[in-house]
Amino acid sequence: MVLSETENGRSGGEEETDAIVKTCVLSGFSESSEVTTLISSLVEVHEDQRVREIVMQRFSVIMNGYQEQPHLLDPHLERMMKMLLDLVRSENSPPSLVHLSFKCLYIICKVRGYKTFMQLFPHEVADVQPVLELMSRQDPEDLQTWETRYMLLLWLSMTCLIPFDLSRLDGHLESDGGKPRESTIVFAYFEKFMTRPDVKQKCLADFLDWSLTTVSQTDDHSVRDIMALDGVLQSLAKLFKHGKRDDLLQYAPTVLQCLEQKRLSESSEAKPRKLAVKLIQRLGLTFLKPRLASWRYQRGSRSLAANLSMSQPVSDTAPVSEPDTREQDDYDIPEEVETVIETLLVGLKDKETNVRWSAAKGIGRVTGRLPKELADEVVGSVLECFSFQEMDNAWHGGCLALAELGRRGLLLPSRLTDVVPLIIKSLTYEEKRGACSVGSNVRDAACYVCWSFARAYEPKELTPFVTQIASALLITTLFDRNINCRRAASAAFQENVGRQGTFPHGIDILTAADYFAVGNLSNCYLTISVYVAGFPEYTKSMIEHLITMKINHWDGVIRELASEALHNLTPQAPDYMATQVLPQLLTMATGPDLHGRHGAIMACGEVTHALYEVVEELQGKVTKRKIYHHNKEKEFIYLFFPVCSLIGKLSLSKMPFKNDPIISAWQWLIDDTIHNLHLFSSGVKGGIIAAVVSALSALCEEYYQDQTGQADPQMQDALVSQYIGGLKSPQTLTRSGSALALSCLPTFMIRGKFKQIFDGLRQMCSVSQMEGNFTEARRDAVRAITLVCVKAGVCAHGRPDSTLCSNNIADVYGVLLSCLNDYTTDSRGDVGAWVREAAVTALMELTMLVARDAPEILSPDLVKPMMCCLAQQMAEKIDRYRAHAGNAFLHLLHSTKPAVPHIPHREELLIILPVETLTSLNWNAPSQAFKYIAQLLGLPEYRYHTLLGLSVSVGGLTESTGHFSSQALFDFLRGIQRDEAALEQFGETLLRIFRDSLHSSRVSTPLLKTLSQMLANSCFEIFATQEDHHFGLDLLNLCKECRKSKDVVKLRACIDAFCGLIQFQGEVRKKVWSQLLMLLCHQFPVIRKATSSEVYEMLLTYDDAVCPEVLDDVMTLLSDTNWESDLATVRAHRNQLCDWLGVPRPRPVAKGTS
Repeated sequence: MVLSETENGRSGGEEETDAIVKTCVLSGFSESSEVTTLISSLVEVHEDQRVREIVMQRFSVIMNGYQEQPHLLDPHLERMMKMLLDLVRSENSPPSLVHLSFKCLYIICKVRGYKTFMQLFPHEVADVQPVLELMSRQDPEDLQTWETRYMLLLWLSMTCLIPFDLSRLDGHLESDGGKPRESTIVFAYFEKFMTRPDVKQKCLADFLDWSLTTVSQTDDHSVRDIMALDGVLQSLAKLFKHGKRDDLLQYAPTVLQCLEQKRLSESSEAKPRKLAVKLIQRLGLTFLKPRLASWRYQRGSRSLAANLSMSQPVSDTAPVSEPDTREQDDYDIPEEVETVIETLLVGLKDKETNVRWSAAKGIGRVTGRLPKELADEVVGSVLECFSFQEMDNAWHGGCLALAELGRRGLLLPSRLTDVVPLIIKSLTYEEKRGACSVGSNVRDAACYVCWSFARAYEPKELTPFVTQIASALLITTLFDRNINCRRAASAAFQENVGRQGTFPHGIDILTAADYFAVGNLSNCYLTISVYVAGFPEYTKSMIEHLITMKINHWDGVIRELASEALHNLTPQAPDYMATQVLPQLLTMATGPDLHGRHGAIMACGEVTHALYEVVEELQGKVTKRKIYHHNKEKEFIYLFFPVCSLIGKLSLSKMPFKNDPIISAWQWLIDDTIHNLHLFSSGVKGGIIAAVVSALSALCEEYYQDQTGQADPQMQDALVSQYIGGLKSPQTLTRSGSALALSCLPTFMIRGKFKQIFDGLRQMCSVSQMEGNFTEARRDAVRAITLVCVKAGVCAHGRPDSTLCSNNIADVYGVLLSCLNDYTTDSRGDVGAWVREAAVTALMELTMLVARDAPEILSPDLVKPMMCCLAQQMAEKIDRYRAHAGNAFLHLLHSTKPAVPHIPHREELLIILPVETLTSLNWNAPSQAFKYIAQLLGLPEYRYHTLLGLSVSVGGLTESTGHFSSQALFDFLRGIQRDEAALEQFGETLLRIFRDSLHSSRVSTPLLKTLSQMLANSCFEIFATQEDHHFGLDLLNLCKECRKSKDVVKLRACIDAFCGLIQFQGEVRKKVWSQLLMLLCHQFPVIRKATSSEVYEMLLTYDDAVCPEVLDDVMTLLSDTNWESDLATVRAHRNQLCDWLGVPRPRPVAKGTS
């Protein structure tokens, strides 16, 4: 076995996301010796269950490794079988060893395949009796030994082929009353036994009687009866398939009559229906003499040598030969054949695919033995399946039957004029059922028909139908919703191109629309279709199909793709689109069908825009139609998206509607939608806002600008004032829509209104952030600020009401930096992260814009807080937002064109984060990100914000983030642990963060957890050894403030911090004991219990915190006391601890006193 390994992942050695992909190529059965050892060990291990399971598991693993290349086992199969059969044949082998051997045989058989493996079984005369005896000793009810019975049946199927009368081997065969052994007729290979000459004479009649009795007496509602019926029908089908006609003909009418009386076609189970069809077609073949119909259509010869030796081309041969009168008179058609054919025709309409497929094959087989006139009647009956009164099942069965008839040469060319139009309809067959449709199986089967016709007929026979078939196949290849149908049509088209050679531009089209290319639906509609439409033979048929079948399709995605495809196809036939297609679309746009209206409106916009792109002015009269607002939300939503698309496309097409009342109607529709966004269901709000913004942008760009390029003052004032007013709406979505509407205004609409727009957006951000609501609106406002600034441009000495300049840049950055501190939470979680993400994007884009156009207005007072805040964001706990901030930080740091000025510690940052990290560093992986982030703690300007972000990550709930962030933090602290000055600076920063965040649970709780981990890892050991070091005292005072909280999680973290502070000497230790003893009498029982546990563990670690004389007493009292009992009891034990520890007893403070 040869293994080749390739790494699949990002460059840079990502520890968490990299995957190793192993490809295995087997060169031989390398485990042959091991398998031999395992087989040999079966004798020793078969009694020990544990060892037996280990051996079988290993044997199975080895064999399963050769599932893809089982032929490698062939040289070793005979040897392995001999070893195992020796164990089976041995008289000393107990039953457990025999079953284990057969289990190994089954595993080998499963891998190699039974057809190959069974041929290796010994099948001498001497093998018959031992195998029969083994089989007779088996218990059919034993589910643990089914592999044994399976392999014995395979062995029997070989031994029953010996050419000797079984009565010579088994003297009891006749004494059983002609009843065959059950062991030889169970399941598969029954026909090999029953069709033996000796068994047939004595047992066939009795077996058929028993079988028909079983069929008659079974009940469809009993599972056991259904299984029995299944076995009997399979046995009969095999018997009539492999038995001699002369032996079985006398029984066929009786069997057919029994099946008719049983009415299996009405059974609720699919398996009996299929087997009944299978058996009935075999009965039909038994009634008819085996013959090769002389009237069938023949293309060439079945012999390759004969084809190659023919002097004339195959296409010159006479395809149809007329039978002589003697041959026609030789047909003897029993009456039962009519019943057989009728049953098969009914089977073509069955609801199960496998039943229809079996019936179709039966139709082909039986028709091949009928005279020409009767065969033509069968073809006519099959064509009746293609009535629109029939369901999709009948259409599918009819297609399968036609394919079988064509493949066998039984569908004569004279019938093609009737068949081809039905196949063309089948290629686009689709019937809506509820919220979806049926018919993909019909279309797939129709492709199979076209594929079989390509192989069955000479090119001259199909020449009259080439255009129809080629167009229909291409339409299915390009526009079918189902990928299987597209690929089936592509394969059928390829078969016709190769075998017929008459499809126009076949090779060129196949190059673009091959099996893999048609797998992508968008690629088919928008790219390949344009190439195919370049061939005029297919252009109009493709457009007509899109108009008639796809614009009104039930699937909205198909309607959208169809309208975009019409846009792309318009340049191929602009006149046809303008004169024929547009009038149809306008009629459909006001029709009763909701789907049709939706698709037609979108298509109108796409086609109109495409016509504008073809010529500067649209020739002809375009009817303007209003689409009125519907009261029903569903209808409005269906129509709203195409209406917005229509507004946008007509605006882009520069339609001459300026100062037309239609513009006011469009503007009213947009404004009314923004005002009432909250009335729509949540699933469509995002799409509605996007559609509104797109339409408004195109509308303003085309119709609110005068010839000089200036904005219409009246519309400019009205729109800006209206949308700024919308920023104060009580509805979040109205605020969002208004903010995005302001952001999409063109540059000429913003000019002169920049300050007014910015002030409105800033006020909404600041007020809503303080109130803690309208989070989505703040996010969209931040995005709007970015887009407005980009459109207004940057000019260092520009006017504040028209551009971003030195007078207003500080205000813009101030708003964005304040948004980086938005940590709003609600039932959805940290929703403020949406605002922070938008602010990070805004700061990066605006900084790059200003650095490019006016770098002189980027002062250090703007750049420093921006970089520090980005450092904090990229140190926090949520992977997605950490990655976003980290990438922005790297982009600003390494940007050279333009370079961002005044970045603090630029040189040190370039060493910590070299340019390679732009592509190699995966910020989403905590294992990679935090080892870089922690190094920023060594840079004074970034220390505060980096430590603030790291504290939240280290003390957070996510295990992987907490692990890797704490590891990086402690690695940094170990590097400065002996540097008192550096540690002093770090401690001061930590205390500063603690003071600033004392009343913010978002920071203070994880910070306490981080502090506990630092103390537990002795990070401040250099301070702890000093008497009354100020760091310990300051930290203790801050923790005392947290002790007043009512938050249980915060109190638990505070307890851990107190226990860590016990390592400090002097006055700190005494005060820590005082705080811990007060917590032992906390009003919350869970806090009292947690305190006692933590103090007990603390004393195990810091045994010097208590005098050795009382240490045992203190620990005993802590462990034995029920600290969750009433306060009076607990207080007495707590006071005892105070006395032992020499700490003054706390005095209860009455409520209302200070």
